[in-house]
Parts: sequence; structure tokens; C-alpha cells
Amino acid sequence: MCGICGAVTARNGPPDPELILAMMNRLHHRGPDGRGYFRDERALLGHTRLAIIDRAGGTQPLANENESIWITFNGEIFNYVELTAELKALGHRFSTSSDTEVIIHAWEEWGHKCLGRFNGQWAFALWDRRTGELALSRDPSGIVPLHYAFADGKFIFASEVKALFADPTLGRGFDPEGLDEILTFWIPVAPRTPYRGISELPPGHWALLSNGRLRIEQYHRHQFPPTVPETNLSIEENGAELRRLLIEATKLRFLRSDVPVGAYLSGGIDSSVTAAIICTYTDAPLRTFSLRFEEGEFDEGAFQNEMATRLGTEHTDVRVSSSDIANVFPEVVWHAERPILRAGPAPMFLLSKFVRSSGYKVVVTGEGSDEMLGGYDIFREAMIRRFWARDPSSAQRARAAELLYPWMDRSPGKAPAFAQAFFGRNLDPQDPALSHRPRWDSTAALKGMLTEEFRLAEGNTRVDEALVSRMPADCAEWSPLARAQWLELNTILPGYILSSQGDRMLMGNSVEGRFPFLDPDFANFAHGLPHWQKLLALDEKHILKKTFADLVPETILRRPKQPYRAPDAAAFFAPGAPDWITDLVFGTSVKDAGIFNPAMVRSLFEKCSKVGGSKMSNTDNMRVVAVLSTQLLHEQFIVRGGSAERFGNPQGDLAVFDRTSKK
Repeated sequence: MCGICGAVTARNGPPDPELILAMMNRLHHRGPDGRGYFRDERALLGHTRLAIIDRAGGTQPLANENESIWITFNGEIFNYVELTAELKALGHRFSTSSDTEVIIHAWEEWGHKCLGRFNGQWAFALWDRRTGELALSRDPSGIVPLHYAFADGKFIFASEVKALFADPTLGRGFDPEGLDEILTFWIPVAPRTPYRGISELPPGHWALLSNGRLRIEQYHRHQFPPTVPETNLSIEENGAELRRLLIEATKLRFLRSDVPVGAYLSGGIDSSVTAAIICTYTDAPLRTFSLRFEEGEFDEGAFQNEMATRLGTEHTDVRVSSSDIANVFPEVVWHAERPILRAGPAPMFLLSKFVRSSGYKVVVTGEGSDEMLGGYDIFREAMIRRFWARDPSSAQRARAAELLYPWMDRSPGKAPAFAQAFFGRNLDPQDPALSHRPRWDSTAALKGMLTEEFRLAEGNTRVDEALVSRMPADCAEWSPLARAQWLELNTILPGYILSSQGDRMLMGNSVEGRFPFLDPDFANFAHGLPHWQKLLALDEKHILKKTFADLVPETILRRPKQPYRAPDAAAFFAPGAPDWITDLVFGTSVKDAGIFNPAMVRSLFEKCSKVGGSKMSNTDNMRVVAVLSTQLLHEQFIVRGGSAERFGNPQGDLAVFDRTSKK
């Protein structure tokens, strides 16, 4: 994984190299091992490198033999060895052993159809000097970020927004509709971002800039089969194929590297399975890393240690306190680049920081399993709500909601009236988004804190209905679980799990994450499984548990589902809370930003102060984190333009490929 950036001018004359240097400086954390840029009469391509494959020969930007095509690439093409052999047989000549060069020759051979041949995670920009066209692409799951904008007669792109803001001609302001989506879905749905005039290339899409116009096309979508007929294969037969595919996907991501690869071990089934595969099916030693919490409600240390002991890995955990979260939060938000509603990214940032300090640049993780195999509580909620919807007047059916969230101190089972009121809304069985309405409605309550002016700026668009209208036309033929999966795969997964809590927290410390459950062959197979093999009654990821029962202890297989969580509001009101919180909330910052109502913010934070942030409602927890992260972003990005000064500037060699007529 690396950092990429660049610019293409619409006017005559080469772009200013000072711009690309400024952009690369803001991406140094994504690639501290090297940097370079290409420049010709119209284009600039910049690159900051995290050297993982072909460390000696993989310098970027990289060109083909006659330098007609140049690329800057962020990510990994895991099947590059096989593709290299295929392309060499077709007559292509390679000058490096890197996966980057595979993309150039594949593009020459197959055009944009090569994207369907890649097994990997990527964002790249490819400049064709012959046609004067720039091609952009992003992987199917959205593991790797890519943003772009038009500014002062040029097109600019970068891995992160802060690099775009290095261009002084680009305006800075929040996009009201982008914030509206965040305060509904937790994330802005690409191509929308929180920033006015800045877009994000959606996952599974490619774009072509030609004659100053950008055309965007989708090359991949998550496709599910009709509910009827279902496959006749038994769960044992499907399980055998699922096992084969996941073993191959994990080995590919663990072994295709020229540097050591570690693994996260959370204590849940997903990371336990991937770590167990590595230990069972490879000969390489494994170093595992876990996250621990001082607060017992969030800690999963017993399960982590049990799995690490069983596998015999060299294991280390990082213990995080509430004060740790509050102290690192401004840096976390600077890397996330978008408002967040939970403090969960902060501990993940601290974990990746420890991984990097331990000498590791790459970790295998279990993300993606819940989306692929029906593991989230929201899927279980939806099953109960559909059962309830068949007879809304039944008190007995309503009590089924009490079965949810046994791991929560304040679970619905302990408050039946709340469970019925919360889960009993919007029980329309024909609604393709029935699964997500409670979450969206609950999150949307945060918008009550917005100023009247900002609400008016949001307009009258219902962002939830706009998203539903984008669901595939044939989704009515899918199972209800498949529709819920599609919504997760197109919202929370790329926008939060793989972004705010994933790539940004990993690459903030120059660490690459690899995700076997998002392997395209595994994903396509998982999408075709009968829904009951994924979610059997309320047993989530049923086929995964059954298939890997020989590698994972029963205590982990049968433990109640407990999603990753961290202290939210409580982290910012614990003893010794940093001064920046008071300055941000009780000074003039809230009024100056004009997003949240200052009186309501003051009231919320006074309320939290009285109870030390503990025992807060779910909504108030999200309100606190949303206000703090948005206000930090306003200061960091709108006022200061994402400046990287506080984190220093890169040093070392700079590779320059200047192909202008006047160098």
C-alpha cells in the first residue's frame, strides 16, 4: 500500500512540480520508503512508497517499455505472478518483478477489462501519453481510497483529501448532503464525501478523463442469486468449497510479500480462522497482535489468549485506556478525514502503531466475514423483525426482540418496552431496506443538533430513499438477507470498516491490511450460498463455524456474537481529559463552524460531564463523538486545509521522471 496523487491540466504548459511535492508530503505516512513523480506537458503523477513487493525494483511512477503509459499505484495485485506468466506468453516484456508492472501490461493487452482479472486491493491512475487520457480505478470492495476534484482548470486526484487540499485553488467547505449521509448511514456514500467539490471514486468503478471530461463506469457489483431455486449442494459440500477458497485466499495474502506478515487476533471467529489457516497450512512462523481494554465490558483478552496459545504464535497485545483514546483522537480524525460517530478507530490506530514499531508492515485481518457470511447483529435483527411483521399485533412475536444483544449491559432483553418500540417501527415486509431502518432512524436523531441554517443547506432530499433507489433492479428476487448484505457491502464496509476504522488507521502508521474474506473468488462463492447456510435461525456465520470447527476451539465458536466496540463518550470525560475538548466545545469553535447548535452542544457536554460520560444512551454517545470529530475536522481541514506541518515533512531521495520538452 502506498500514497498516490497527481494532476492533469486542461491548458497548455506542464503542471507545476511544486504542487505534486506538496501533495506527496501530505501522504508521507502512506509511503515512507520512497517517493517520486512523473511529469510531462500535461500530467503529474506522484507516489509515496511502502515497499512490500520487489523492494529493489518497484520504484514508482512506472512506465512501459516505450514510456507511452505511466502509472502510480497503491495496493497489491496478489495474482501478479500468474498474470505475469500469462502476459509474458503473449509477448510482453517486463523490467521489474513488481505487481505494479502487471497492471500496465494487462491494460495494454485487455484495456479496462483487465480489472476483472485482478485479485487484489488497489487504486491506481494510469496516464496514456499517446491519447492524453487518464484512467483511474478502485478495487471491488473499496479497500483502497481514491479522491478527486476539478480545480482552476485542472483535474487533481489523491489517496487522501488532505493531499487535494495542498492545491490552494481548491475551495474548502463541508458538503451538507455529505454530512447528512454521515448522520444517517455513519458514512458518506461514494462518490459523495463530506467536502464540497471533492468526490470519491466508488468501489468497483473505473473512470476515464478525456478532453477534460470524466466518465465513470462500474465494472463490478455484488450480485446475489434469486431466492428460488436455491443450490442443491449440501452444507457439507458447500463447506468444503468454502474452506478451499478461504485457505487459498489466506495463503495468497500471507505468502505474497517480500517482508514479514503478521496477523490480528481479535478473539472472534474470523481472525481466529485466518490465523489458524496460516499456522496450519504454511510453514512460516506467525506473529499475532491483539487489542485489549482496561474496561472489562469491551475486553476480549481471554479469547485472544486462548487462540494464541492453541496456535503457538508469538503474541502481543496492546492495552488501551479511555485517556489513550481521548489523547490520540485529534490525530485519528486527521487520518480519518471524515466525521465519525464512534471512538472505535482510535484503539485500532494505536494497535497499528504498535505493529509498525514491532517491525511489521503487513497484517492479515478478518474484516469482511460478517458482510459475506451474515455475521452482523443487524441481520439477526432483520430476521426477527420480518418474523414480527407477519403478525405485528402478536405480543409473543414482539418479545423475540429480547433475544438480541445478550452481550450488552443495557440489552433490549433487559428493557422489553424499549425493544418493542425500537425494533417494532417500519415493519413493512416489502421494504428492501427493512433491515436498516432502525439504525438509520436512530442515527438520524443526531441531525436534531444541527443549526437551522445547516439543515436548510441540506435540502429536502431523503438520503435513505436515494440510497434505496440505487439498489439493483433485480434485488426484489434476492433473499431478505442478501438485500441486507448489499446495503452493508455498499455503505458501512467501504465507508467505515475498511476506511475510517481500516485503511486510514493502518496506513496512518504505514501498515498494510490484507483481507482474505474479501478475496473475489471467495466473495462470489459466498454470495451464492443459500441464506440459511449463512444465518441459520439466529446462528450467524453458521457455515463458517461448521466448516472450521477443527481449527477453532468450541469456546470461540459458540461464544455470543460481540462486535468490536470501544468506550465512546466516557473516553472524553474520564479523569485527566485533555484540554482540547473544553477549548473545542466551550469556546467559539462551534459557533464559528456553524454546523451544530452551540446551546445544544453545551447542554450535551454539561450533561456528560456530570456523569463522567458513563451510562449514556446510544444516541448521546454518538452525539458526543460526532460533535468532537466534526469540530476537529473543521479546524484541521476547513480552517487549516489539512496541513501536515504538525507531523513533519519527508526526507530522503526523490525519484524524478521529467518528460517535458523544457526540463
